[in-house]
Amino acid sequence: MATGEAVRGFCDRLVGRCLRHFPCLSDRARRSMLGLKAALVLLHLGFVGVLFLLDTDLIRKTRTEPWYTAAYLVVVLAALVQYFITACSSPGYVIDAMRVGNQSVNASRNSIQPASRNETLYSSLNNSQLSRNSSRMTSSWSKLVMELYPPGSSSRSWTCLYCNVSQPPRSKHCHDCDKCVLQFDHHCVWLGTCIGKGNHCRFWWYIFAETVACIWSGVLYISLLRSNFLNAWWKILVVVSLLIGLSFCFIFLLLLLLFHTFLVLTNQTTYELVRRRRISYLRGIPERVRPFSRGVRRNLYNFCCSSDSIYSLEAVPSLEELEDRSQRYACTDVLTCRCC
Repeated sequence: MATGEAVRGFCDRLVGRCLRHFPCLSDRARRSMLGLKAALVLLHLGFVGVLFLLDTDLIRKTRTEPWYTAAYLVVVLAALVQYFITACSSPGYVIDAMRVGNQSVNASRNSIQPASRNETLYSSLNNSQLSRNSSRMTSSWSKLVMELYPPGSSSRSWTCLYCNVSQPPRSKHCHDCDKCVLQFDHHCVWLGTCIGKGNHCRFWWYIFAETVACIWSGVLYISLLRSNFLNAWWKILVVVSLLIGLSFCFIFLLLLLLFHTFLVLTNQTTYELVRRRRISYLRGIPERVRPFSRGVRRNLYNFCCSSDSIYSLEAVPSLEELEDRSQRYACTDVLTCRCC
């Protein structure tokens, strides 16, 4: 009994020291997220380490053809780096877009103020004046958002009930992040962040790099099974188990990559595709019409190469544009690249 209490006290003191040196570990959500990242790194190291421990042919090829092994390790490292870049990037929050949109208002307000040396003009601003300025900035953001929706839209449909901010089109409140996200796609538990306008491109490249690393690892594991280097039953069991796990990962990653490639080519999000009937400004639009699509070529350019800010807003297309996009493509449209 006394030994158990002593061990428990030692563990409590050890945990207390760790929390003092690493305050981020006191948050349970952040602690689980750090554990998930560590598990991902260990998973990659485990798959690669087993290859180098059991495959003597790979070790021999590393000495004769080092570029092959170096290329494989670079792909695995690129997948890990892209994972951390995507996990640490901002998806683009509405509150940040609101601040950026109001910077021009602040600049114009400061330019109107006289360039006098008398500082009493600035000290005369009291709390009521500051609150009026804040409400004026909020109303200017609401007017900006209102212009992005079709005429006659109710403000209740695009006002967040949790953040109490005006949501631009394609935005949604994420309950995990507790923020409204621009061009919301989904909340990725594996990354611990939302996927939105600011990091959707990085997320696609992460899936691509992970898929390539998974395919290459599977090829190496299959070649290891075909070789005569596995002379023990437990080695065969380990390689077969890891190969089955790689197969499931490959199927999942490939389907996810194809799905998000389709979303990129049509300029859609997962939320818009799955919850289309719940979005007020998309209910009356036929399902075969992609309202925000500008053609494959422009969609790809805006997704990969656009220099626009992640806080740039997108308006709901007018009825004329929707009617034009609802028309089916003819042979002449394909020849003239109307679909692009």
